[in-house]
Amino acid sequence: MTFSSSASPEFAAVPDAPASGDVVLLDALAAELERARFDYDGIEAFLGREEFAALDRDQTVPARRVIAREFQNPTPNPLAVFLSLFLLGDEVNAALVGDAFPTLGVEGLEELRLIEWTDFGVRSTVDLRPFASDTTEIWVASDLGSSQSSGALRTDYVLGIGQASLTLARFVNREPVQHALDLGTGCGIQTFHLLEHSERVTATDISDRALAYTRFNVLLNRRTWGLEPRDLKRGGRLHLVKGDMLKPVAGERFDLVVTNPPFVITPRVPGRDVYTYRDGGRPGDRLVGELIRDVPTVLAPHGNVYMLANWEISGEGEDLSQMDWRERPQEWVAAARSAGHDLDAWFIQRDQANGYEYAETWLRDAAEARDPQLYADRYGQYLDDFAARSVAGVGFGLVWLRARGGAVDRFEEVLHPLEEPIGPAFAAAVERADQAAQWDVTHALQDQFFAIPEDVTEERHQRPGSEHPSVILLRQGSGFRRSTILTSEAAGFVSACDGELSAGVLAQAIATLSPDIAEEDEPAFIDNLLAQIEHLFLMGFLHVTHG
Repeated sequence: MTFSSSASPEFAAVPDAPASGDVVLLDALAAELERARFDYDGIEAFLGREEFAALDRDQTVPARRVIAREFQNPTPNPLAVFLSLFLLGDEVNAALVGDAFPTLGVEGLEELRLIEWTDFGVRSTVDLRPFASDTTEIWVASDLGSSQSSGALRTDYVLGIGQASLTLARFVNREPVQHALDLGTGCGIQTFHLLEHSERVTATDISDRALAYTRFNVLLNRRTWGLEPRDLKRGGRLHLVKGDMLKPVAGERFDLVVTNPPFVITPRVPGRDVYTYRDGGRPGDRLVGELIRDVPTVLAPHGNVYMLANWEISGEGEDLSQMDWRERPQEWVAAARSAGHDLDAWFIQRDQANGYEYAETWLRDAAEARDPQLYADRYGQYLDDFAARSVAGVGFGLVWLRARGGAVDRFEEVLHPLEEPIGPAFAAAVERADQAAQWDVTHALQDQFFAIPEDVTEERHQRPGSEHPSVILLRQGSGFRRSTILTSEAAGFVSACDGELSAGVLAQAIATLSPDIAEEDEPAFIDNLLAQIEHLFLMGFLHVTHG
């Protein structure tokens, strides 16, 4: 097959990255992958259920056994070739590759920069695998991982779709927006989701290679989003822009910003290369602070930011869990507000690590443990860096910001598993916060009618022989899956919540029926009870039927 060629658009021909200048080639590749059923169902059917599950756990031996048997056949299934090349990183006989890609052939794969020649045959230069979202299944290319290549990762490594990327994608509210920003696009995972509900998307990165991968992935799957190459331009459906953080989009306004920024804390060592996919080039956690301070400048009115971040935790003593992790996040939000930005903020700490654990995590991530001396040097640099700033540990979590202000100012730790995706439950929680903020202004809480959501259950615990329970709990079965201990008066209120009586009427009835509450103390009792009910509403244990 002969393929057409033309002048390469921006990021279509970046060295050491897939080529995306020829859409005919990309369409041919997509057709080959589809024909061979290079998707989750097709791969599972070929390998077998247990072998597929093992491969999903990065255990390759069962898959290699199936593939080795398949290669004994005169005409092996093309999936055996695809898996060997793109997922396992093996060298494969060029004739087998040509047979598996009858349209593209080895020549077409070379032109796309997806393979290179070896003494044995050819080897893939990329990791290429299927990815399924809630609405579609696509193919995504990224750099080969540590299990597919030897040595430490290159410093301009382009990461594939990992757990952190998925966590962020499942956090975002997917309501339609006009203009969205994917800040630090990497291989394009957030852009793929944004294209499904945004009229226009701008994707930025400091790395030419990352933008090349994003362009390749988007055009490989262009029919999923109805894209043409001409749509990839300023003012088009997708605009790819190179630059550091917010600099390339200064002066623009976005309804939605989604970012998994390069927030990993890395010791600043003169002459040492940094991993651009995770290290933003600032000391400590300064990059996150700068982003939170400056991102309001690119937000449209009521624009939202969804991001992942980490923050340093400082303090004395051995118990990291007793230190106030909120200090840095609150400092950053205060700086943004001091700069004149009305900003709602919600930080959810999902995990924390001490300095030793943090160093070990990110040294493993870059495969630097393969060089013992390098590993020891880097480990020591981490410990010295943390000690210089009296950092005891690092917290990690979800961050939401909104260009509005006045309704949400929340910093909480939620360490237990959440429902996935958490995005719908989080959006509902923001809506409740907005509603409660209006009550505080209008004093309308007492006029609301509450009921109990279907996923909320009650638990009562008491000693054997006791007349009354000593602990009454509410639990959520979905969303944030919270639990909370009720006071006896709050338990009485919740048990009567059927949407028939207003909160004020219920609170007054409980006060009147409580033998220990004197008449003159009833107003204070009712105020306290209604404050508890508002908290239960904000946490999702109650919902409003009308009011």
